[in-house]
Amino acid sequence: MAVSTSFSGGKLEALLLKSSSPASRASAAARLSDFGKPITIKKTLIQRGIIRCEAAVPEVLIKADDPSNGNSVSALEQLKTSAADRYTKERSSIVVIGLSVHSTPVEMREKLAIPEAEWPQAIADLCGLNHIEEAAVLSTCNRMEIYVVALSQHRGVKEVTEWMSKKSGVPVSELCEHRFLLYNKDATQHLFEVSAGLDSLVLGEGQILAQVKQVVKVGQGINGFGRNISGLFKHAITVGKRVRTETNIAAGAVSVSSAAVELALMKLPEASHDKARMLVIGAGKMGKLVIKHLVAKGCTKMVVVNRTEERVIAIREEIKDVEIIYKPLSEILSCAGQADVIFTSTASESPLFLKDHVQDLPPASQDVGGLRHFVDISVPRNVGSCVSDVDSVKVYNVDDLKEVVAANKEDRLRKAMEAQAIITEESKQFEAWRDSLETVPTIKKLRAYAERIRAAELEKCLSKMGDDIPKKTRRAVDDLSRGIVNKLLHGPMQHLRCDGSDSRTLSETLENMHALNRMFSLETEVSILEQKIRAKVEQNQK
Repeated sequence: MAVSTSFSGGKLEALLLKSSSPASRASAAARLSDFGKPITIKKTLIQRGIIRCEAAVPEVLIKADDPSNGNSVSALEQLKTSAADRYTKERSSIVVIGLSVHSTPVEMREKLAIPEAEWPQAIADLCGLNHIEEAAVLSTCNRMEIYVVALSQHRGVKEVTEWMSKKSGVPVSELCEHRFLLYNKDATQHLFEVSAGLDSLVLGEGQILAQVKQVVKVGQGINGFGRNISGLFKHAITVGKRVRTETNIAAGAVSVSSAAVELALMKLPEASHDKARMLVIGAGKMGKLVIKHLVAKGCTKMVVVNRTEERVIAIREEIKDVEIIYKPLSEILSCAGQADVIFTSTASESPLFLKDHVQDLPPASQDVGGLRHFVDISVPRNVGSCVSDVDSVKVYNVDDLKEVVAANKEDRLRKAMEAQAIITEESKQFEAWRDSLETVPTIKKLRAYAERIRAAELEKCLSKMGDDIPKKTRRAVDDLSRGIVNKLLHGPMQHLRCDGSDSRTLSETLENMHALNRMFSLETEVSILEQKIRAKVEQNQK
């Protein structure tokens, strides 16, 4: 949205000077005194999430230090105008900074992973950055994505990337090699594809939708999980449900857990499938799914290691006619020594198995060729990479599941095309909703303006009528004044709404908004902009 550039020079100068030290102000003044070159105005174009700059050749070039020019503009004034333009010409953007299984190795993803319990603090930290208004974290075994509403795309991305680097210890240069950046409509479409299971390693898998729901659940009540980001994730849940309902994308689709079971069976001799000794470590959502898929493949006995027995008992009650043996976490090594295939799916932030733990274990049974198979679907990994150095062990992680899901590519693409049509439609609806938010401040200010007039005129009327007016009459007069105001505001309010329910375009709605701002001196955009910048400056000075 192109917004007014009539930013108050005095106020911006005060903010700029207030946020700098005396030494830096003196230094800046010295540098500004050297300005003598013509100033070239630039305008920023935002197109499908990509910022590019075009130089606009001005009709008249004014030299800042030319006293002979009656229209002389000081270098400081030009700097202030430039600073204001950078904010006022760029609409707050939805940005996603992400790393996924498609482009980032698990070694880096596990360093960047943020446990669910830390999401609220991460949101608070992100919103404390200078150019970030709202934020959300989507961290799973296959992806680490941060969604933000940024006052400036370039600065917002830079700040978030630096924050990710500081938190994870991964250098910014390495992050930039693997990260992807998407803006506005592209960011919206990406999250909708994620929620629908189109961006998953396993097409249509349902667990990602549950993870998107969890983002909303955790974000409730957190200040930084604001209206734009909250609305985006809630709409993504709707998209995920609709895609699975209206297409057959979930038919035959497998989860990460089932792909892990498929991978293990692919690596075992076929004759050993009913003899292999299975061990599942972790009885959470992923572990439970592993157990269910093992049972579906004919496994009738397995050992489950977990911190507590309650979850194992619940799984045992749900899955009948299968021998599920519970063992505490303290017996993990002895259980591993008696297993041929070990699935790990815990939230532990440090490895459960290292080379020293594994190399002294008894060999696996000859039924499986004497090799012990670790299938680790946790991020961070539960099995250290050093375990691969043991000759009698094979280690697989989530990145190895690609081998399982490579089949039926044509069928998967056809299903994805069906889902994309729904996502495109829903993306337009979300963008229309977000566009409609641009006029909300004007609507509120116009209503407040009308209400102040109504209340003042009502008070005058009632005072003239005397103190002995019956309550019924007071209510009738009050209702009359409200009715008149509501009917007068109905037309302007209708022309400030752009939610896709009528043929009115966004540009028409914004023209109406600007006209009302001018007619009633509402100055919505500039005042909100000043508040945002002032709040950030004051926050940084604390």
